[in-house]
Amino acid sequence: MKILLLLTDGPGVLGGIAKFNTDLLNALCAYPGVAEVTALPRRIAEADATLPDRLIYLTQAGAGKRAYLYHFARLLTHRNRFDAVICGHLHLLPLAALAARRYRAPLTLIVLGIEAWRPPQITGLWRSLQSVNTFASISVFTKQRFLEWAPLREEQGHIIPPCVDLLRFAPAPKRTQLVERYGVQGRRVIMTLARLSATERYKGIDEVLESMPSLVQEMPDLIYLIGGEGDDRARLESKAVSLGIGRHVLFIGYVPEEEKADYYRVADAFVMPGHGEGFGIVYLEAMACGIPVVASKADASREAVLNGRLGLLVDPSKPEEIRAAIKQALAQPRSLQKELEYFSLDRFVERWHTFLRKCLLQTETETEVESETEIPLLR
Repeated sequence: MKILLLLTDGPGVLGGIAKFNTDLLNALCAYPGVAEVTALPRRIAEADATLPDRLIYLTQAGAGKRAYLYHFARLLTHRNRFDAVICGHLHLLPLAALAARRYRAPLTLIVLGIEAWRPPQITGLWRSLQSVNTFASISVFTKQRFLEWAPLREEQGHIIPPCVDLLRFAPAPKRTQLVERYGVQGRRVIMTLARLSATERYKGIDEVLESMPSLVQEMPDLIYLIGGEGDDRARLESKAVSLGIGRHVLFIGYVPEEEKADYYRVADAFVMPGHGEGFGIVYLEAMACGIPVVASKADASREAVLNGRLGLLVDPSKPEEIRAAIKQALAQPRSLQKELEYFSLDRFVERWHTFLRKCLLQTETETEVESETEIPLLR
């Protein structure tokens, strides 16, 4: 089988989507029935990333919108065969549908989160959705929100959640260098790690900041570490000062990928009670480091903590719940929970291999049969 995969964020790019796509590429290329995966990334990392065998990775497509369209058109002109097309983001679906029609191949759409909760303004979206044979959602929540408006059937959807590397993210003592750098020796530390973007104010940082004044009254040693960069950082910094908690909130900026585990371990609780998360790999990473987690009842982050079995859930619109959960999380011991294996890399690979075997390989056979009778599979 030869697969064409259209991506937004490629390996090495920051963020949960890039992490999911990296794991996806490795899972697809590891399947015995896959001879080749050709991937077009919309955005690429400056540094070279380690890529799997059997992957043709067209980095030239990541040089901007025009470059992406050019290399996509060139691929369709010069490549005569793909057995399956996978669309890694809803915004790329019109191109993926065009490729699926070109190759008479089954089309799989991956829905990742908030972008699929309501119909986006994309030219050709509705016609493209008619070409989708099956879709994979990273959460039940996102699947349900997607099906509220998309003209697809329940049985066409499959749940394949993200994963965490349990070897890389694991419990360990707090790194002394980081503890000293931020002056948190002997302090209780809560943490959020997220992109600080004005378009992503659904992460729950505002809600935690608003809970801090009363928490600090009870726990004067409490420190809130906020990791990440973005155009909303200045507003959040001003808000912390206006709330009178400036000395208790530290904006630590960009966290290098290779140091993320050490940063999680500095915290005594990871807190991100948002209302727009499609899943949230950061919850998995924090829990894998043994850190108690506070997630949300209002979005798909509840699935990252297995509906409360792995972490605490709050209604982000209720400050009293946020405060109570933070205090409860801070009182919990650090521990790696065995149920987290549900989100292991091995399980992620197994899920994708099962999907390939039951959906794409089966559909590939159907496509060959229908091609012989000149009846198009995709209408």
